[in-house]
Amino acid sequence: MKRIFSGVKPTGHLTLGNYLGAVRRWVEVDQHRSEALFSVVDLHALTVEHDPARVTRLSRQAATLLLAAGLDPRLCTLFVQSHVDEHARLSYLLECTATDGELRRMIQYREKSVRARESGDGVRLSLLTYPVLMAADILAYGTDEVPVGEDQRQHVELTRDLAVRFNQRYGQTFTVPRATQPEVAARVMDLQDPTTKMGKSHAEGAGIVYLLDDAETVRRKIMRAVTDSGREVVYDRESRPGVANLLDVLAAATDGDPEALAGGYASYGALKKDTADAVVELLRPVRERHAELAADPGYVHGVLRDGAERARGMARPLVDRAYRAIGLLPAG
Repeated sequence: MKRIFSGVKPTGHLTLGNYLGAVRRWVEVDQHRSEALFSVVDLHALTVEHDPARVTRLSRQAATLLLAAGLDPRLCTLFVQSHVDEHARLSYLLECTATDGELRRMIQYREKSVRARESGDGVRLSLLTYPVLMAADILAYGTDEVPVGEDQRQHVELTRDLAVRFNQRYGQTFTVPRATQPEVAARVMDLQDPTTKMGKSHAEGAGIVYLLDDAETVRRKIMRAVTDSGREVVYDRESRPGVANLLDVLAAATDGDPEALAGGYASYGALKKDTADAVVELLRPVRERHAELAADPGYVHGVLRDGAERARGMARPLVDRAYRAIGLLPAG
């Protein structure tokens, strides 16, 4: 059975993009076909300026939403990254394997470092090195597959490079993983700016559908989505990004094909209405289950405690082996 690992960063409320691009596949496919680990990667939230209380709150909310979406602790391992010390232990070994040039070429580092400088916060060293921590997240478990969105594929490629390099230098230690992604709506775009990803940490939320938005809010955001010049409904990501984004969302919500769906619409208004209806129904059971779980925090805490214990049991032997391979004296 293949082992997969993926995580979600608690830097904002989870969005429709997170759900369609990753979480739904975790629920419907990955936890059933593999030995699956899913983590709230809270250490990654510390790479930029943050409110500690908000990170705590969003970490708990993210775990609760993942359960509400359908992750089953009987089928998968759900845990919080900082509860498993092996992530930080392995990250340092991989920092000693990576190069400065590799990390500075990461697209997300270049983009986020510019924003950090513009805000006057300064660029934290952890922002540069967080792809190495992500590699440790993956490699600590002997992961075979990493289900990610398109924007994270570069980091998985770095993970593969580090695994190969470590194995060549110090002996066979790590499995070399590969990235996987869903065919439709792998990257849901912002409804107000369809050239950028629907990101949970954006300051403006008008173009972002959050999983906990009520039905009226979801409808309003989708009905106000930016479309394109012209009136014909066609699926063309390059020349009609606004319409293509709506068709991608509708296709993912209804298990349809975006190009085929385009032929059934004569107006943008009808497309928006059907997309809004589909998204409201898609998210309704998630919101309802979240409300139930939020009323029982002891259950969520127990799932995360048990998940961390299982994760430690999987990661510790491999990380201990990596410490010996690189030349560190065993503690025992």
